[in-house]
Amino acid sequence: MFAINRHKRLKNLINFRKYVENNVRYFAAKLKDPEVTIPFANGRNLTISTGQYARMADGCAVATIGDTSVMVTVVSKTKSSSAGFLPLVVDYRQKSAAAGRIPTNFLRRELGPSEREILTSRLIDRSLRPLFPDNYNYETQLVCNMLAVDGINSPDVASINAASAALSLSDIPWNGPIGAVRVGLIDTEMIVNPTRKELQQSGLNLIVSATKRNLVVMLEGNADNILHQDLSKAIKLGTKEVQHIVNGIEELQKSFGMPKRILEVPQVLSAEIYEALRSLSEMRVKEIFKNYTLDKLERDNALNNIRMDVLDKIRQSFPDVDLNLLQDGYNKLVKSIFRELIFEEEKRCDGRQFDDIRNISCKVNMYKPLHGSAMFQRGQTQVFCTVTLDSHESAMKLDPMAILTGGVKEKNFFLHYEFPPFATKETGKIGPLGRREMGHGALAEKGLIPTVPHEYPFTIRLTSEVLESNGSSSMASVCGGSLALMDAGVPVNAAAAGVAIGLVTKYDEDKKNVTDYRVLTDLLGIEDYMGDMDFKVAGTKKGFTALQADIKIPGLPLKIVMEAIEKASDAKKTILGIMSDCLSKPRSDKKENWPVCKKLEVEAHKRARLLGIGGINLKKLFAETGVQVSQIDDTTFQIFAPSQNAMDEGEEIITKLLNAERAPELEFGGIYPAKIVELRDIGVMVTLYPGMPPALLHNSQLDQRKVAHPTALGLDVGQELQVKYFGRDPVSGLMRLSRKVLQR
Repeated sequence: MFAINRHKRLKNLINFRKYVENNVRYFAAKLKDPEVTIPFANGRNLTISTGQYARMADGCAVATIGDTSVMVTVVSKTKSSSAGFLPLVVDYRQKSAAAGRIPTNFLRRELGPSEREILTSRLIDRSLRPLFPDNYNYETQLVCNMLAVDGINSPDVASINAASAALSLSDIPWNGPIGAVRVGLIDTEMIVNPTRKELQQSGLNLIVSATKRNLVVMLEGNADNILHQDLSKAIKLGTKEVQHIVNGIEELQKSFGMPKRILEVPQVLSAEIYEALRSLSEMRVKEIFKNYTLDKLERDNALNNIRMDVLDKIRQSFPDVDLNLLQDGYNKLVKSIFRELIFEEEKRCDGRQFDDIRNISCKVNMYKPLHGSAMFQRGQTQVFCTVTLDSHESAMKLDPMAILTGGVKEKNFFLHYEFPPFATKETGKIGPLGRREMGHGALAEKGLIPTVPHEYPFTIRLTSEVLESNGSSSMASVCGGSLALMDAGVPVNAAAAGVAIGLVTKYDEDKKNVTDYRVLTDLLGIEDYMGDMDFKVAGTKKGFTALQADIKIPGLPLKIVMEAIEKASDAKKTILGIMSDCLSKPRSDKKENWPVCKKLEVEAHKRARLLGIGGINLKKLFAETGVQVSQIDDTTFQIFAPSQNAMDEGEEIITKLLNAERAPELEFGGIYPAKIVELRDIGVMVTLYPGMPPALLHNSQLDQRKVAHPTALGLDVGQELQVKYFGRDPVSGLMRLSRKVLQR
């Protein structure tokens, strides 16, 4: 008994010692404030610290660039969810207090997430998700909390690095760290992490997320028609600079990181069941993928029929099998077969070669009432785009935080993207845009902005509605949107097109590298779902305007990234050639319903005639004709009319206002004839000159005697009186007139 108790005490002592050794780094982080500073080539530094805030979270880190600081916390549940995927949620919020501002809404507090916050959340999510283990299905949340914003350095890149550090320092299994930098291009000089002012002058805004060994994890950017060689140089520079951040986070992790939690061993199908699953479905699935005549719906229906048949037979033979496990096993088997066939057949499931583009058809000028319209069809992806032109008053006004972090006060060009459920033969609620739709629309907008002239006199609203979808609907929106802009007569500097590039790899999990791969041009929906990359690229014939890379494996070598850009460049030129056959340049012949805009120079002394008291003339003009007049500077006005007829009518009214006789200047104390135009209980309304607004001559000023009503003096409409002018009332601005002072 004594020996047994001694053995237990010794075992407990050993376990306690292991516990202390495993957590010594964690306790060290609690006792002091560790941080690491990463210098960049341009002399700017990034500081990452931990151990100060949110100690109950699984991980917490603060990233600081200049005077901009972002705190990111991560918490992951310890119990696996029933979902067959990683339920990762990233919440990025821009706090007005961090910039010393008060929200401008009625409640004066932060409400729902803005578009910029949602897009930044997606940016962080896409940088982190590829490095989680395949079997990690634990609910995980990252919260990015802005502590301070200096208005000079952008907080989005700092948030990615802080999120990487928080995950690395936590006990959550994650194959990081990663780092992220923004690359700009001013003239011919590449700048790492440019300031907001520098970014406004930059022809490139590229964010590169990468891990060690120069493996790219995520790309996102827009450019002003950047050349191929400059884009490649920027990606290589960003990947190189990221290595300093990765090394700094690893240093922090070695000193203060917590031991990673041990995952539950996931349940797998027995060898017998898996073999039965393979034998019942492999040949049938291969036949479907080799049948190049099937379209999206026919292929999906055929695979679904096989799935139902195979699962029923398996459950008859193995009644105790877990249905969710069985379905997951079938899905993985189909994905494996799909990928193997690409390497074996050197063809894709629709019969195309790797570089082939689906059949494309275009139409413009679809409906007469629209300012501009286009239909773009690529395979089974179809988008309908419309352009609406309006005055500058319709420009999108941004909130103060978006102005502070983005540097743009208003947008006179914006794209709205819609993806209704019928586009994929589904039912669902149509309502506010989801994060995915918002991201696709923002990417298409970035691809078209560089082609639209900066000093265009109209506000442009471009809508893109996806009517059919089988992959790459956002890039189809770039193509259709460019055609619609030209159909609306917008003088774009060049047509723009977009294409999605895919990838299928053979990945060595032990060595963590790609052993073989195939790059796929013009991605199908199924190739996106079962592949390893969705690289969207948009641009003109000259260069690139936008790109976004979603990578599903833990890092992609630069060689494959460069090859994908090369394939995208070739495909882009082919698509632009097809679009040119439909419409090669902006429409020059005007449509009847196009709005008209003109500038009007008004002499300073005539400005009051145009405006009227309190702007009454302009309000009346808009109500009668729909013509809007807005002031640019002291003597320059801009006239907007919804049509040429409205412009002609508005110009006629404006000419009359400007050429109207100028009101005579009345002298204080002067005596003038006044014509009665109306009788009232309190007095008479008189005019002193033609075109004058009637002024009140009060009963108390009509006669030396007390007058109850003007008729007591025998006054009537049209009668003339002599009155004396005493200027205007300093409060009300009304004329002060008197008749009785002349009777003395």
